[in-house]
Amino acid sequence: MTDSITLPVSILGSISREEFLRDYWQKKPLLIRQALPGFTPPLDIDELAGLALEETVESRLVMEQGPESPWQLFNGPFEESFLQNLPEKNWTLLVQAVDHLLPEVGELLEAFDFLPSWRVDDVMISFAPEGGSVGPHFDYYDVFLIQASGKRRWQLGQHCDESSPLRSDTRLKILTEFEANTEQDWVLEAGDLLYLPPQLAHWGTSLSQDCTTWSVGFRALSAEEILCGVADFVGETLQEDLRYTDADLTLPQHKAAIDDAAMARVKNLLNQVMDNPAALSEWFGRAMTQTKYPDQLLPQEHPWTTATLHELLEETSDEDVLFVVAEGSRLAFRASAEGNWLFADGEALTFSKELEDWVAKLCATPNLELDFIKLTLSLPEASELFVKLINQGSVYLIEEDEDASDLLH
Repeated sequence: MTDSITLPVSILGSISREEFLRDYWQKKPLLIRQALPGFTPPLDIDELAGLALEETVESRLVMEQGPESPWQLFNGPFEESFLQNLPEKNWTLLVQAVDHLLPEVGELLEAFDFLPSWRVDDVMISFAPEGGSVGPHFDYYDVFLIQASGKRRWQLGQHCDESSPLRSDTRLKILTEFEANTEQDWVLEAGDLLYLPPQLAHWGTSLSQDCTTWSVGFRALSAEEILCGVADFVGETLQEDLRYTDADLTLPQHKAAIDDAAMARVKNLLNQVMDNPAALSEWFGRAMTQTKYPDQLLPQEHPWTTATLHELLEETSDEDVLFVVAEGSRLAFRASAEGNWLFADGEALTFSKELEDWVAKLCATPNLELDFIKLTLSLPEASELFVKLINQGSVYLIEEDEDASDLLH
C-alpha cells in the first residue's frame, strides 16, 4: 500500500471550477482525460478483496450470469473461498466507503474542495475482470468516476426517472431499455475521470482483467426525506395547545363539506409551524452530517477534559501532537442570523460569533496540528467544543509516542 495520493493542481484539467459549476454540475456529463496523471492506487485488488471479507465493511458482488439468475447480486462479507472460485470474466466486486477505512483513500476528497464537503457520501471502489459490469442503470446522485487501473468502457444514455422500466428478474435496478448516445461512448484508462449528473443512464463494462474504478458520490436528500425529517424534528418542539382553530367560522353551505376556508386554515397552521429558520437549519445540518453507518464513531472510553488537552501539550514534544478528523466523519457549520452551529456526525453544537474563524479552520482540514491545538487552548469555548468532538469520536489523537498514548487511558 502506498502512503498517499499525489493530487494535481486541479482535477478538472483546463476547466475552471466556476465553469464546471455553471455548465456541468447537475446539468451534463464531462470527460476529463488524465485528470489524475500517473495515478497510483494506494491499495491493490488483494487488499480490496480483503476488505470485502470483513464483517463491518459493506460490499457487494454482481455476476452477469449468476448460478441462480441473470445479474445476480451477492452481499458481503464474503468467504475467501467464494472469491477464489469466481469465474474468469463477467463479475464485479464493489466495496463501499473505503475512504472511511483508509485515510490514504480519503485524501482523494481534497481534490473536490470546490464542492460542499457535507454533500460527499463516500468513495466506493470496484474491481472487475474483463466483461465485468453492473448493467445499465441510473443514480439519483452526482458521481465522479475515476479510472484507477485497466480500461472501462462507459456508454451514456437517456435521462431517467421513477417511471423508467426496470428488470424484474434481479434485485439490481437495471434498466430494461438503454438508449445509447453514440457521441458519449468512451473508453477510460488509468487517470481519466468522468462526471455524471443525477438520473443519467450509464453502462460501464470492463475491457481488461485489472479494471479498478473509484466512484466519488454526492448525496442528495429526497423531498420525502426532508419533509418527514423536518416534520419529526419540529414536531418534538410543538406545544399541545397549538391546534387547528376556526374562530372565523361562517355558516357552511353543507354540514359535511370541507370548504376552502378550512384548507386555508390548515395551510396557515402549517406555515406557522414550519416557519422556523433555526429549527430548519439545525435539522439540515444534523441530517447532512449524520454518519453513514450507525456504529462508525469510536467514543472515548475515558472522557477527556480541557485539562487533558493542556496536559498533552505539557507532556509531549511539538512534533508528537497531531489530531485528525476521524475517517468518514462529517463536519459542517452554519453561521447565520438565526444561530451558529458546528455540526459533527449528526450532533449540533452551538458557538458564539467570535468563534466562527476557529470553526471554519476546524472544518477545513482533516489534520489538526500543533498550531491549531495551541489556538484552541487559548480559546476556552473552542477547548470545550474540541473536547466534545474528541469524546464522541469525531476527532482523535494520532499516538506518536508512549507519553501521548498514556494520556488516552
